[in-house]
Amino acid sequence: MKAQCLPFRQIPHATQLFIDFLSWSPSIQPFYSRSPHFSEWLKDETAAVRYDSARRARVADILERQNRPWDASPKTFENIARLRGGASAVVTGQQVGLFGGPLFSIFKALSTVKLAQEATDAGSDCVPVFWLATTDHDLDEISHVSILGPDGSRQRFSCTTQGLPDAPVGTVTFGPEIELVVEAAAGLLGDSGVTKFLREAYCPGQNFGSAFALLFSRLFAEWGVILLDASDPEFHRIAAPVYSAAIERAAELDDALLGRGRELEVAGYHQQVKVTPSSTLLFTLRDGARVPVHRRANGSAAEFLVADEAISPAEMLRRIASGPEQFSANVLLRPVVQDYLLPTLAYVGGAAEIAYFGQGAVVYKTLVGRVTPILPRFSASIVEAKPQALLERYNLLVPDVFQGPEAMRETLAKHALPSDLQAAFDRAESSLKQSLGSIQQSLERLDKTLVEAAFNAGSKMQHQLEQLRSRAARAELRQSEILGRHAKLLSNALYPNRVLQEREIGGLYFVARHGTELLGSLYDTLRTDCLDHQIIAL
Repeated sequence: MKAQCLPFRQIPHATQLFIDFLSWSPSIQPFYSRSPHFSEWLKDETAAVRYDSARRARVADILERQNRPWDASPKTFENIARLRGGASAVVTGQQVGLFGGPLFSIFKALSTVKLAQEATDAGSDCVPVFWLATTDHDLDEISHVSILGPDGSRQRFSCTTQGLPDAPVGTVTFGPEIELVVEAAAGLLGDSGVTKFLREAYCPGQNFGSAFALLFSRLFAEWGVILLDASDPEFHRIAAPVYSAAIERAAELDDALLGRGRELEVAGYHQQVKVTPSSTLLFTLRDGARVPVHRRANGSAAEFLVADEAISPAEMLRRIASGPEQFSANVLLRPVVQDYLLPTLAYVGGAAEIAYFGQGAVVYKTLVGRVTPILPRFSASIVEAKPQALLERYNLLVPDVFQGPEAMRETLAKHALPSDLQAAFDRAESSLKQSLGSIQQSLERLDKTLVEAAFNAGSKMQHQLEQLRSRAARAELRQSEILGRHAKLLSNALYPNRVLQEREIGGLYFVARHGTELLGSLYDTLRTDCLDHQIIAL
């Protein structure tokens, strides 16, 4: 396994906020409590973590109960015991996507393990925790996954299992239909220990959350990653004070978030979450569906709205006290709830979560005082043997694939032109540049007003030559279907659907193809001091 770094500024669609966070630009620092360099502040932050001992015991009990039916490893229960005894946690979380979700879910877990171990080695006992976002209600986003076929095609697998509209995904239970999807995927992945894990996890009677947990419990048994199902009613009971505070201080929180949004925009950054004067940070269940709690549009804190029902603050607080499991946090409050439940030393997330934290820091300050630091997760593209051979054949680098499939085909065609034609184009281009340079020098001595006209004429000639080269490349492409197949294979493998591989291809595909040993190799390769995207050649 060989790794090379690719700065995120060279990757399409990377936001300025994310790039500035990674470089710890002065303009980004007012929005975050700590830099993205863990070792710089690890010891200071450890001393800042405050956690109630009674809450610690309750949470440890729940985690033991949850992880037991997921066949958690002895290492997991050892880590829960360390948490009970006073250890802090490095936490990550993710939606419970079909078959474990995209590759970056695996990267998140590995990053958390690595950082927790670094903290422990530095004298701050720390365990890895993976928060399963089972209260999320976006079923369409998690009910599918893409896997690469033997010919490099991208195969999409979807689960037709449905629950109530907008119901938390942790309540959506699989029926017999999941078996057909699993067998289709297993047929593509081939028989291995990993496909055995897949069959054991994704079967009738399990739900999206429990199946994800069963799979990840097996994949990360060696490291004892503690899995946490956020939908557990007992967790909601513990978190009830946070829900109540979100109602009691709704106007204050909304004003703070609106102000933070303006500050981000003045600094040249985007707001990840749209906040309005009627926003609150809570959802509640209504007939099994997860619906947002609003304030009156005039900004008054005197009344809340759930669908078309008006509810007084006193009644809302009574409902939270009597049935906290009926409530859940939105994306800006969720980290605060998480860090109320856990002694979180740091959270590990991707670009979107880093943006959430920059926006939601004001919620932390208002409700709990301490703002948990966020660290960027490990990010990488895995280059298997076949794509690597094509990159070498056409003398390309991974960033060349980020052009998109159409431009990729043309690029391959240019590299595939007959050598004598390539050489002729190269000679023409060189000769043109040399001749134009001589003409411009002579014109400058004759009449300087003609230099700009000469430059414009030269640019047009160079453009025409490049256009001719592109037309020749397209002609070559029409004559060779193999170039189209190669372009498609590279795009599917390294820039599928015009996004990074880690966001589109299921992580299980790589583990099934290369064995669970791949996880250990990735763990060894992962460098927490490297904040770039890594290109990993297998």
